[in-house]
Amino acid sequence: MKKYIAVAGNIGVGKSTLVEMLCERLDWKPFFEPVAENPYLADFYRDMYAYSFQSQIFFLTHRLRLQKDLIHYPGSVVQDRSIYEDADIFARNLFLQGYLSERDYETYHALYHTIQEFLPAPNLMIYLRASVDTLTRRIDLRDRDYERKIAPEYLSNLNSIYEEWIRDFNICPVLTVPADDLDYVAHSAHLDLVPADDLDYVAHSAHLDLIVAKIQEKLTGKDEVIFAPEEISNSI
Repeated sequence: MKKYIAVAGNIGVGKSTLVEMLCERLDWKPFFEPVAENPYLADFYRDMYAYSFQSQIFFLTHRLRLQKDLIHYPGSVVQDRSIYEDADIFARNLFLQGYLSERDYETYHALYHTIQEFLPAPNLMIYLRASVDTLTRRIDLRDRDYERKIAPEYLSNLNSIYEEWIRDFNICPVLTVPADDLDYVAHSAHLDLVPADDLDYVAHSAHLDLIVAKIQEKLTGKDEVIFAPEEISNSI
């Protein structure tokens, strides 16, 4: 039975690496976010007031095209960033920061909600959570020109919005992964999409094993409480 997983998280958190490694392990199809193809992105980071609306419309347009390909793909898939994040995280943050006018934000959101009504929900959302220090370090290591001016404050604002969003997210089950604790060191055929420090992904393979096991539990609707030995002995 076809399954659809989306991986969510802030800039530099390691979504692309996790998508690729999950697909290698599960033999599923990855759908990556083509960051470098956005013709507005460099201008956006240079002048967010002038290019926020155009950049968000581009991302939404591309995301819809990607969703169409994803829907028609016959097998199971893992998506690098969901369409929900475009609107509920990035467009919302730009509006709250004053980079998107109220008129542009309302126009964007009306389009987004119309599109969302026609899209199938994921079977599982994986949320990668990381501190600003971790995000900044990974962004610096991958050294993309258009990301060099991203301020820690911008990442912090996004983190706050992500936490609010995932707390109220109820479209599908959620698996939260503490990405600060993942040993991102990397091999990848998509090195342009992967943080430079993500070059043998998980030095401790048990991390990936645990994530895969939790995914399978979530997708099958099964879960189990496992008490540590000391907890059992203390209760007797």
